[in-house]
Amino acid sequence: MTARKRVEVAAAVISRADGSFLLGQRAPGTFYPGYWEFPGGKVEPGEDARAALVRELDEELGIRAAACWPWLVREFDYEHAHVRLNFFEVPEWTGEINDHVHSALSWQRADALTVDPMLPANAPVLKALRLPRRMGVTQASSVGVAAQLAQLEGALAGGLRLVQVREPQLATAERETLVREALARCRAAGALLVVNGDEALARRCGADGVHLPARALEGLGARPDFEWVGASCHTRAELLAAAALGADYALLGHIAATPSHPGAAPLGWTGFEALTTGLPMPVLAIGGLGRADLATARAAGAHGIASIRDAWEGDAR
Repeated sequence: MTARKRVEVAAAVISRADGSFLLGQRAPGTFYPGYWEFPGGKVEPGEDARAALVRELDEELGIRAAACWPWLVREFDYEHAHVRLNFFEVPEWTGEINDHVHSALSWQRADALTVDPMLPANAPVLKALRLPRRMGVTQASSVGVAAQLAQLEGALAGGLRLVQVREPQLATAERETLVREALARCRAAGALLVVNGDEALARRCGADGVHLPARALEGLGARPDFEWVGASCHTRAELLAAAALGADYALLGHIAATPSHPGAAPLGWTGFEALTTGLPMPVLAIGGLGRADLATARAAGAHGIASIRDAWEGDAR
């Protein structure tokens, strides 16, 4: 039996400040002609994926990637080959985009796609691009429910679009009140809300998803039936378990020293990169981080950051 052909590919999410990204339409005479894809191409022998992407963007689009950040890795079985796609984020480049290989180019947004069909491998990638870059984790058990809701209103007004309600110390009724009140505010702002650890509460309140603690990953036989499923992770094994479950994202930390983990050694960005290399889902960094750390986090391969205190302090933009 002939071994299935394996192809290593580097692909770019070339993005603008408004959140739009570039897609190219495959030309006649190629596999899947007319389908839309992220720019990129094959990794040649002796190349690493980043070098291949820099070369491909120069050859295909005439641009030089000024920033090329690892993001996620997806695998897909096409009729002609098993393809491993190494996705990088390219938010900065030099030169004018001048396409040499596609039938057309189009700037798109993941929440309002206007072109089709997309290459089959890209559905999870488009969903990952819908995930906001910053998550606020609630602290109502410390500040009180009323104060937390007031902080939430300010953060939503400032642009926060992803909220995790994590309140194990609150009484059940008080926690449900918080979820319902917070969800109403998130809905009005177009933000997502996930509930930590309590699937029944999340379902009862109509939350957008559930966020699983690491200890829950091993006992789950199937992915919870929510639009968004996330997981808190601290080790490579936990990240792989979250990926195997089909989680849409993971949190990994703690990155920096934080009062919530006194005496515990932080991962740092080198440790974060080592644990997240090659994962198929986006990972948000957590632990002692604020808005000023977002670019550093993304350069280290994070999709974004999650924070407890910083998310609710002042202007959340």
